[in-house]
Amino acid sequence: MIELRPFARLGRFENDWLSARYHFSFADYVDPLRLNWGRLRVWNDDLIRPGTGFPPHGHRDMEIVTYIRQGVLSHEDGMGNRGRTVAGDVQVMSAGSGIVHSELNREIGDALIFQIWIQTAHRNAQPRWENKRFPDGHRAGKWVALASGRPGDGEALAINQDAAVLGAHLETGQSVDYGFKGRYGYLVPATGSVRVNGTLVEARDGLAVVDEERLVFEALEPSELVLVETV
Repeated sequence: MIELRPFARLGRFENDWLSARYHFSFADYVDPLRLNWGRLRVWNDDLIRPGTGFPPHGHRDMEIVTYIRQGVLSHEDGMGNRGRTVAGDVQVMSAGSGIVHSELNREIGDALIFQIWIQTAHRNAQPRWENKRFPDGHRAGKWVALASGRPGDGEALAINQDAAVLGAHLETGQSVDYGFKGRYGYLVPATGSVRVNGTLVEARDGLAVVDEERLVFEALEPSELVLVETV
């Protein structure tokens, strides 16, 4: 099954510092048909204005992956972690038994991020935070695991779930494939557009997939793809 979720139809939130689009039910946006996709619970497309951000707040028992598309986010948490995650980097926060953190845009330009939450497989685990740079060239023409709890994805940031967040950079005409037999997938192009087995997916659209043996992702223009694959 393949279902396109156009950007224009996503849930939305606007205030003076945040412009957000919700692929799944989140906060005051509730869609009974979009509560989760397998273990994927949240995919938010956030624009955070300069000098603002998410003040200290708490989470628990969730794997939170932040994909920085533009700008910089500064992280602080109650465990003493401090970090600056720039475009091209990925950060993972395993909330575990509980963590309080802030994510702030202290720069002069907007920050654009994907905020991805995956339900944990291990409740009350030790909270953890880390970030890592994934140069664009490493993702050229292929899928690269950015965060993963699957065996064999040793260079990815670790999460506590049988799932992975993957990235790929494709030039016009390039293609990559992926199989989802017995699994869920959710694709969002950060930039560009792709054709997936006949379905056009444009920048910031979502494509929900389940139990497809093989899909081909063909770039119609230079494209930056982000994919979650999970049980």
